[in-house]
Amino acid sequence: MICILICGVIFCSCAKKRISPGKTPSSVSEDISETQFSQWERGYDLPVPDGEKDEAEEETYRLMAFLTGIYKSAEKGNASNVVLAGNAMKQMRMKIKEQGYSVTSSEVYSNMENYQDVERFLSDAKSGNSGSAVIYVIHSDGGIGREKYIYDGEDMYLVASNAAWSDEGKPGMTFISYTRLKKWRYSDKGWFCYELCVPEYPEVTEVVDGSRLLRIKPMSKKKRRLSKQCVLSLGYQGNNLLCSNWDEKHLEKLDFNGLYECFYEMKYKKKYHDKINSDGIPKEQFESLMMEYLPVASEEIQKHARFDKRHKTYLWQGLGCFNYAPTYFGTSIPEVTHIRKNKDGTITLTVDAVCEMILCDEAVITHELTVRFAEDGSFQYMGNKILNGGMKEMPEYQYRFADE
Repeated sequence: MICILICGVIFCSCAKKRISPGKTPSSVSEDISETQFSQWERGYDLPVPDGEKDEAEEETYRLMAFLTGIYKSAEKGNASNVVLAGNAMKQMRMKIKEQGYSVTSSEVYSNMENYQDVERFLSDAKSGNSGSAVIYVIHSDGGIGREKYIYDGEDMYLVASNAAWSDEGKPGMTFISYTRLKKWRYSDKGWFCYELCVPEYPEVTEVVDGSRLLRIKPMSKKKRRLSKQCVLSLGYQGNNLLCSNWDEKHLEKLDFNGLYECFYEMKYKKKYHDKINSDGIPKEQFESLMMEYLPVASEEIQKHARFDKRHKTYLWQGLGCFNYAPTYFGTSIPEVTHIRKNKDGTITLTVDAVCEMILCDEAVITHELTVRFAEDGSFQYMGNKILNGGMKEMPEYQYRFADE
């Protein structure tokens, strides 16, 4: 009986310590039930501390008041699905920056303004020092998210909230949540990588992704420009230019039929769809686009691509369940991290595949992409080399058309 009593006291003491004001909201009673204790242990859907809720609402509404004029005068696209122009999002970001807050946007390759405070907080947390940092995120619809990270010396928590605009142009809070981070790290490349506590099997039967990658250290203007110009439209799904080894003497591995839509979007700044050429892509049209971006001759294109000699057309079809099995790796965003000039006039871009979904890795693979620029700003891809052996379990590439 004495042993049981001692164990019970220790358990209660640990439970109280686990949700003491230093770790969790002071509004939580010391006299907790087993259900409440279980809720804190799972780490998600936690009761938001009153003080944190009030702070989030007060700060957010104050900042939204500064943004009202920008939002009302901005181009919003389709009224039923507001999407602000990049310039309006930048204006909002600068407005919040002026208030002294760390702020970024949901746009790809977006830099964080006033990032030094967040970097200092994460560096302190790595050393075991408690503290907090707030980051604002401008969304494409003009709403703003607020993320407050709190480290208590042992665990890190996220108080996340969001505010959006009504049809009348008035701000309103849409949600606020409180969640513990299951694990986190701050990489040497300046990425805040973490995984939130989320529902897991058997509570749910589908995977709930709690992974997040947040850029803290900014990209240089040149790296951002080259990322948008040379690699963003390619990505890692539907074509294999960035995820295979090849050079101008070994082009046979490239999926030319899959590359067509990527090059089309790069050249014409719009998506390609099969209604444009429902009976196949005419030979001259297909080959001229390939030769614009690759050091390849007509004969070689016909040899390695799916070509209908009778009708003089190249086959094309969109990605679907018969020619593409979705992978986490395929969702990666390519990012230029280093630029090297070569003696032959080409440049070699070191590129990281940044994968947020599930893998939560700022460099799933790293590869070197060699590009030759002309004086008029046009360029050709000259080769790609995957470094460090690639992924341990890199998914096999699926060509747009399987071999017959």
